[in-house]
Amino acid sequence: MVRIGLIGCGRWGRLILRDLKVLGCWVAVTERSPGSLAHAQSALADFIVPTIDELPEMDAYIVAVPTALHGDVVLRLAPRGAPIYCEKPLTHDVSSAREIVAAAADRVFVMDKWRYHAGVHALRDLAHSGELGPVLGIKTVRLQWGCPHDDVDPTWILLPHDLTIALEICGFLPEPVHAIAESDADGLFGLSAYLSGSVWLHCEVGTRSPQNKRIIELRCRDGVAVLADAYDQHISVLRSDLGSRRRDAPMWEKRPFAASMPLLTEISAFVAYVADTGPAPKSSALEGLQVVETISQIRTLAGVADSL
Repeated sequence: MVRIGLIGCGRWGRLILRDLKVLGCWVAVTERSPGSLAHAQSALADFIVPTIDELPEMDAYIVAVPTALHGDVVLRLAPRGAPIYCEKPLTHDVSSAREIVAAAADRVFVMDKWRYHAGVHALRDLAHSGELGPVLGIKTVRLQWGCPHDDVDPTWILLPHDLTIALEICGFLPEPVHAIAESDADGLFGLSAYLSGSVWLHCEVGTRSPQNKRIIELRCRDGVAVLADAYDQHISVLRSDLGSRRRDAPMWEKRPFAASMPLLTEISAFVAYVADTGPAPKSSALEGLQVVETISQIRTLAGVADSL
């Protein structure tokens, strides 16, 4: 039985605990909040302690505390020598992300659930097949009303998803070249960024939209493929040929894919890795650092100061 230490059992940590128990893991939870503590107890956590120092030595650890605490918690766990799976982003500042890479690059991984989304895999496989010609770019839209996180602004919560989607489809991140931030009296609530390279990436994220949108468009020379919602079970493909844009658009071709829950899939991958029955999770600490550096560059381009 794989023994996992779960640090944090709040809004997201309780879902992780649920899936760890589904997978048959023995789970020790570190939590202080009365509400989250009660949930850990009701979800049948095997062992509960208030602090990391009281956590026994485990086979691996999962970090699900607020983003602003990621760096400190991961660095406190690193000397234990076990694998660590940290909820995205790795940290919210470049310096602590670099510290983590220096301390434990081979043992720290980032929970980027969209890299485990079957719809993203369908877009990736289509891109690699060349069926629609070379990939020109990727456009993502991630909009909602409000943000349940109050320790960091929405760019640190939303942008990591879209950057790692690009990593999964293309295998690399383009370079940020332009960004615009939107803010009001309460602070930053939206950002649009353009990244350029052999494949371009355009991201729009925000928390002041009356509609919840999760859209990924794969733009290719000979057509477009779209995942129009996180819960869709198909991608839509629209082909173009010479002169086709002068006529009515053809019907979208719907291509179904097998539905799965990305969170359970990524946790299953980590547990298999810890049990030595599967490969390492998709997002390494080095890729996590690259995402943090890219977000920091985007924020600088948008006039949002960050410490490097």
